[in-house]
Amino acid sequence: MSNGQDASISASSSSKFMPAKSWKHFVAGGLGGMCGAIVTSPFDVVKTRLQSSLFSEKPTAVSYSGNGSAVIGAPRPPGGILYHFVETGHILRNIYHEESPRALFKGLGPTLVGVVPARSINFFVYGNGKQIIANSFNDGQENSYVHLAAAAVAGVATGTATNPIWVVKTRLQLARGENRFAGGSWSMIKKIMREEGVRGFYKGLSASYLGVTEGTIQWVLYERLKKLSAGTEGKGGAMEWFGMLGSAGTAKCVASLITYPHEVIRTRLRQPSVNGVVKYTGLIQTLKLVIAEEGARSLYGGLSAHLMRVVPNAAVMYSIYEGILRWGA
Repeated sequence: MSNGQDASISASSSSKFMPAKSWKHFVAGGLGGMCGAIVTSPFDVVKTRLQSSLFSEKPTAVSYSGNGSAVIGAPRPPGGILYHFVETGHILRNIYHEESPRALFKGLGPTLVGVVPARSINFFVYGNGKQIIANSFNDGQENSYVHLAAAAVAGVATGTATNPIWVVKTRLQLARGENRFAGGSWSMIKKIMREEGVRGFYKGLSASYLGVTEGTIQWVLYERLKKLSAGTEGKGGAMEWFGMLGSAGTAKCVASLITYPHEVIRTRLRQPSVNGVVKYTGLIQTLKLVIAEEGARSLYGGLSAHLMRVVPNAAVMYSIYEGILRWGA
């Protein structure tokens, strides 16, 4: 049988079975994202605070200069990569003792509300999109270009649909004290609507679109690494799952290291105003201001906590995703 015939059969088979399996991408992505988010929530709180200028220094006293710059206590001591991982542990301990164990899970409600649809949308659009793109433009054959296009479309769709949820989550995580927002997510939603209007829910959207590159790199690299570890498939047991876990974790780690600054910029854009002053107003303005005031290194603030969260998160999420896709296949 010729290659053209093989491609034709592959395309028709994908088209035939895709509608029946499309729901699996939606369910698997949502369930995987939910489990990963719960397990790694404390690191998400630490990451958000380290990315924010409101928590970049130990909060002893807070004042504001004429240009709206925050002056909070004494700066953290500088340190290398190892220090940042130690610092993450210290912050977790401080939140636990100074605010309460519940504070380690601040924003988990909107995180779950956001993660489930976000991962469901992302995996659904990517999983089905790569088949549609392959069938329409590449004779039914998948390759890195197909994966790249599908990942980009999935990232834009996910970012647009879920940005309001992440704004609420970020604001909750930046709130100090146990009872500052006793009403939780709903009180924060009303506060944002009252003070900033609908536009307030779309702060950081430009940085989210910039972050599409991270998802694109992650999906393309994951597909490539999964092919390299294909020799473990069918063997079952630890080897097969180790290959899957390694592919997912490595892909996320590399993608995060390459694109991390957009995370910091996005968090700054989503910060609440202080005394009516909105310090960060746009993508380029935020980038320039952060570098000018804090140096380029600050664009990697919270990286250690981020990696400690996203790498195991990705391993859990993709394992559950792949497991559900294979279940009953």
